[in-house]
Amino acid sequence: MSLIKIFLLSLALAADAFSVGAAVGLSHTAPRQVFRLTWHFGLFQSLFAGMGVIAGSVFVRYIESWDHWVAFGLLLFIGGKMIVESLRGDKEEKDTRDATKGMSLMGLSTAVSIDAFGAGLVLATVHAPLAFSIICIGVTSLAATLVSMKLAGAIATRAGKWLEPAAGAVLILLGLKILFDGLGISFF
Repeated sequence: MSLIKIFLLSLALAADAFSVGAAVGLSHTAPRQVFRLTWHFGLFQSLFAGMGVIAGSVFVRYIESWDHWVAFGLLLFIGGKMIVESLRGDKEEKDTRDATKGMSLMGLSTAVSIDAFGAGLVLATVHAPLAFSIICIGVTSLAATLVSMKLAGAIATRAGKWLEPAAGAVLILLGLKILFDGLGISFF
């Protein structure tokens, strides 16, 4: 997997963190709150990707002859889930608690990072540079969350509607690319 594909994967995975960061950033703007959310989102994305890589490394020898189908299926599922969730539009619920503390922080961090586990499985099957990939996923999510929290007002009204479906489409296209490469077909 090339560095450009790893970066595109990182950007697509950061879409959830970006969207949630923008929503939380509308009401939580203190520097400590911004730091807590950005740090935890980046950390959890890296941890979940790392756990996926470990799980994928254990099973990769058993699925090596059809790993491109597994990678495609996972990315299709993750990307499709992102698109469907964005079309539902039921993500945001108003809450007066500080979302950057305690169980709210842990829950949000886990929720935006679950897709990174599946991506870690994919990374193990396509023999990507693992340490770089895991770090790139975490840093990209951290940066996306920071930007979205700082620009929350403008982002929420403009980018919120198309960002997550676009990220889902990128994941599906990456999955197709991996599938076509595995089948020996060269389209893009």
